[in-house]
Amino acid sequence: MPDVRAALALLPRGAITGIGSLPHTQMELALQMALGVDVPYLPQLPSGNPSELMVPAALEGLPGLEAADDGVCTVELGAWEKGRGELDARIDAALKSGDASAFLPGVTATRALRPFLWEVRERKLAFAKAQIAGPATVRWSSQLSTGEPLSDHPALDAQAFRLVLVRSLALVQALRAAGATAMFYLDEPGLYALDTGDPGHLAVLSELRLLVSALRQQGALVGLHCCGNTRWSALLELGIDLLSFDVRLSLDAVLDEPRAVKRFLDQGGAFSLGLVPTDLGQEANPEELARAAETSFAAALPDRPDALRQVVVTPACGLAMRSVLEAERIFEQLRVARSALLR
Repeated sequence: MPDVRAALALLPRGAITGIGSLPHTQMELALQMALGVDVPYLPQLPSGNPSELMVPAALEGLPGLEAADDGVCTVELGAWEKGRGELDARIDAALKSGDASAFLPGVTATRALRPFLWEVRERKLAFAKAQIAGPATVRWSSQLSTGEPLSDHPALDAQAFRLVLVRSLALVQALRAAGATAMFYLDEPGLYALDTGDPGHLAVLSELRLLVSALRQQGALVGLHCCGNTRWSALLELGIDLLSFDVRLSLDAVLDEPRAVKRFLDQGGAFSLGLVPTDLGQEANPEELARAAETSFAAALPDRPDALRQVVVTPACGLAMRSVLEAERIFEQLRVARSALLR
């Protein structure tokens, strides 16, 4: 496996990037915002286009898939049975050849993708970020049209994982082909429900570890984002390069796992800190947020003053539910918080 974590040292200290979604309806303005940070990122633009919501975009092309306007996905089993063989054959061919480009998201699922890749290439960007809904969230939040969970049908559940795997590889390969080192986040809010005493959940963790390894073998820095609290020690052991979380909600919970955190840092991992809240109605002084985070790190890891050396900073979550003006203000606050954290 290539030593991709060495690339973390090449990032600007406290590099700013985004989690994924933006509220814009005009793609050009969204790209302008997404390209104006330290690590430019592929914006997802679901406003007025539910196909760009995280789960429908990840599962695009799954036979029998139906997505509601709120992004909830169901699969009609009969239609899936008719198309499953062809999709499996296409996935097998992509994995065997090592070329996953046939699984790049289409224009309806991620309309900014091709313009973003063009910008990455033309600007000769050293780093670029993309993201996809991770396999746990995709499968735990989707169901059959009859109401049963996707996991009640093992063959469908397995194909959903393989589709997320090959689509993730396609996005990483596209960023690399455009000349950038890929920073790739698996967006896993569904992991708030993780139960490490459930054998099925342990199997999902094993598949996540496999996906992370496959992406790192492609030369990507792999992050995992969870905006709810979860079994953080289990996530820190997945082989990820960056753990991304909402600082206000989860920093103390993460640091309550000191052995797992120290092992993660010792192996070259870094934190992606969601410093500025994105929930509606939540406002805070960005300098106070940064000072509180610094205090928590110093108290929990007194022997690790380097814990913030290679930190990445982001909004706490995606911004699709905010207005454009609010999104702009959140990034302004993020820059203030970053300066306060690193001075």
